[in-house]
Amino acid sequence: LAVEWGSGAVAAWATSPGGCELVQSTADCTRRWLSSVPGNLRGDIEELLLDDNTIQVLGNASLLLYHQLRCLSLTKNRLELIEPGAFRSSQGLHVLSLADNLLFTNYSLTAAALSALPALRTLDLAGNRLTEDMVSVLVLNLSSLESLSVARNIIMRLDSSVFTNLTQLLELNLEKNYIFEIDQAFEGLQRLQKLNVAYNYLPCVVEFGLTQLRVLNVSNNVIEWFLALESDDLFELEVLDLSHNRLLFFPVLPRQSKLHSLLLKDNEMSFYQRLPNGTSLAHVTVQFLLIDGNSTNITTVSLWDEICHSNLSSLRLLDMSQNQVWYLPEGFLAQMPSLTHLKLNQNCLETFHLSEGDPLAMLTELDLSQNQLVELGAEVGAGDVLPNLQLFNLSTNRLRALPPGVFTYTRKIATVDLSHNRVDLCPQPAVAGEVESPPCVDIRGVETLTHLSLAGCGLRGLGGHPFQGTSLMHLDLSDNHQALFGDLEWLQDLALTLRVLSLRNTSLSSTAMDFSAFNSLVRLDLSANSLTVFPTSLSVLKLRSLDLRDNCLPALPSDVALTPLGKSLREVYLSRNPYNCCTLGWWDTLQRVEGLHVPDGWEVTCSYASRTLSPRALPEPVLRSCRWQTADLALLYLVLALPTCLTLLVAFAVVFLMLKQKLLKMVKSRCGLSSPY
Repeated sequence: LAVEWGSGAVAAWATSPGGCELVQSTADCTRRWLSSVPGNLRGDIEELLLDDNTIQVLGNASLLLYHQLRCLSLTKNRLELIEPGAFRSSQGLHVLSLADNLLFTNYSLTAAALSALPALRTLDLAGNRLTEDMVSVLVLNLSSLESLSVARNIIMRLDSSVFTNLTQLLELNLEKNYIFEIDQAFEGLQRLQKLNVAYNYLPCVVEFGLTQLRVLNVSNNVIEWFLALESDDLFELEVLDLSHNRLLFFPVLPRQSKLHSLLLKDNEMSFYQRLPNGTSLAHVTVQFLLIDGNSTNITTVSLWDEICHSNLSSLRLLDMSQNQVWYLPEGFLAQMPSLTHLKLNQNCLETFHLSEGDPLAMLTELDLSQNQLVELGAEVGAGDVLPNLQLFNLSTNRLRALPPGVFTYTRKIATVDLSHNRVDLCPQPAVAGEVESPPCVDIRGVETLTHLSLAGCGLRGLGGHPFQGTSLMHLDLSDNHQALFGDLEWLQDLALTLRVLSLRNTSLSSTAMDFSAFNSLVRLDLSANSLTVFPTSLSVLKLRSLDLRDNCLPALPSDVALTPLGKSLREVYLSRNPYNCCTLGWWDTLQRVEGLHVPDGWEVTCSYASRTLSPRALPEPVLRSCRWQTADLALLYLVLALPTCLTLLVAFAVVFLMLKQKLLKMVKSRCGLSSPY
């Protein structure tokens, strides 16, 4: 068995004389600078990849040897012509990719060649500078097609003559053309399920009646109106993407559909039953004048009432972000009991009310960020409010507090983002003279909460135990300049569970916090602070990522690589600190730590005599000067004193030798007489 497997593997990866790789029944000739189809490949190949070559003509004899061919790809060549008999021996071809070529030059002859493919299922003609008339000719006799792409061409207008015979078509891609009008072009495509007309110039969609369609993408057009056909027929539509258009009103959807995803991001939508000045438009209607040849049809539509007739019970995803919505009509969300994801971020909402009337029992994600919310209303205690909510994004609003007990029934809440609101955490420290405590957000006892962002909330030195009863793993306190002032015991409740902590830009000084109790931390952000000394308590932690950018550190401990921190670190950010070029021993040590990555290593600099240098390549004069500056002072003094001592010793010896005779005579003259005992 081993021998057979080995020989089979060799055969599977054989290389043909033309440089193509043969992998089982596939010949990969991509990027081989071929100007024609190789004629020396195995005759039984089923897939031939010729992408990124320079083939200009696919001749009548080009594929003559490959009778078993099922898939042929000629993407990104210079193909101008496919001769009418090119596929005569490849009648079983199922997939043909001709994208990014020059087929507009001889499209009529190429069409004759394509018509000889009775089993063709997938055809890609994207990026060939084709007009709608050329496309009509090319696909005229391809009744077996199930998937067609004519994206990135120069199609401008579609009518019923373009796709006449494509009765088996399931998927059609028309994105990135110049289409501004569609006149009954898809009425004959009874099996069409996926239609992509994104990145065109459609101004509106009216009388939409493709009941068999499952996915419709008309994003990135200039659509102002979307009006489905007034009918009680069941639409198979499941996904409708109208994002990045100019919609003025909520789309008028089919009354009966299977819609589960409605994407309306980046439009100009609002609701007009009531305006900010108190005016009501509840009974105002709009008349559409539809002119088709000699017939004229007037359709009257209410600005709001139509949505009430659409069945949205299956809708799971609603994205209305980046619009101009400043309120939601009464009962709007009550029509969507299956909704799991609701995105209303980047609108003009001032209030948002949660109640049993809008149960949203299935909602798992609610994004209300970047609005103008000053109040979040909730009928807490009346019943379950958002019982399945897992992610709640309220960042960048004007909130001062949340309704008391708002998380009481959110039994699955895991992530809350309150960043960039002027909120405080409960309990608030007592202030002398104040009878009533200021508003605050109470998250105590929310056991399921694991991610909390309080960045830029203006938090001041907190007291009590605001995180008591929680199991937070990710906490962002960045951009709170006074959050770490005073007693820091309020953070100790998270010592055992916290894994990611951000204290960026919190005016943290070197002695402000003892991190030794946070044994579970794996990621710590201390950037943009005022650290002048590396916190010694960090050395005992087993962090995997540490951010020390934008501080005032002159150096790191020389033995940092030997500590538990140095052994566990896999990523450290160090740039924008005033490191001393003469105390870079720690830097050299870190460079030798296996597995440690310094993503901003090329931005790290050090200072020497008012010069800013890179520690990776210090000039030799600087290194010599630093060696003198960092040498042992006792040894330096000894070295300096030794020449002086030697000089004095030699001078004494010379003087002694020169005056030796005189000194001896002087001694004898004074001590020459014997003294009696």
